[in-house]
Amino acid sequence: MSTWANLGLQDSASPLMEQLIFFHDHALLILVMITVLVGYLMFMLFFNSYINRFLLHGQLIEMIWTILPAIILLFIALPSLRLLYLLDEINEPSVTLKSIGHQWYWSYEYSDFNNVEFDSYMIPTNELANDGFRLLDVDNRIILPMNSQIRILVTAADVIHSWTIPALGVKVDGTPGRLNQTNFFINRPGLFYGQCSEICGANHSFMPIVIESVPVNYFIKWISNSVNS
Repeated sequence: MSTWANLGLQDSASPLMEQLIFFHDHALLILVMITVLVGYLMFMLFFNSYINRFLLHGQLIEMIWTILPAIILLFIALPSLRLLYLLDEINEPSVTLKSIGHQWYWSYEYSDFNNVEFDSYMIPTNELANDGFRLLDVDNRIILPMNSQIRILVTAADVIHSWTIPALGVKVDGTPGRLNQTNFFINRPGLFYGQCSEICGANHSFMPIVIESVPVNYFIKWISNSVNS
């Protein structure tokens, strides 16, 4: 989760988020190099007192500053396209979770099992435990197995919402009447926090998301108890 003075991205908890962070660093490095080069050229231009009176055109330099940006754009576009296709790929999901956005809470259904569904509301500040996180903790967490391919289906019952977990690199819009899907793979246990990322009304800030990632045997035990109850 995000902490005080956290200027960078959150620590990744999935392979896709790792790839997103690598691409961010790659693009940022190229941008810094371009900024330094252009800044140096502008600085030298301002303080250069020499003028070439006979310079009318320079075809070589024009070819260089046309071809070089095209090559740089290729270095950004190819990794970007690769990542775009990786994010869209669905690989034989072990568990399917359906998330429905409401004003202003989330409903969840485990589609592979009978009668495993619940609503998830934010815990109000006056009911929060001493070790809880204000505006982030919920009464019913999503329990998911680690090291398993998870598919999530996202929709909404009223207005557009957006189901987002930054540590997993997941952000999916929930649109009324439509079903959007994506997948993720959690590679470590823990609690992962997110919030609705599409302004959806007065209490938009008060519908957080909490995923509890557990080992597979714990998940099977939890799902068995949920089905039996």
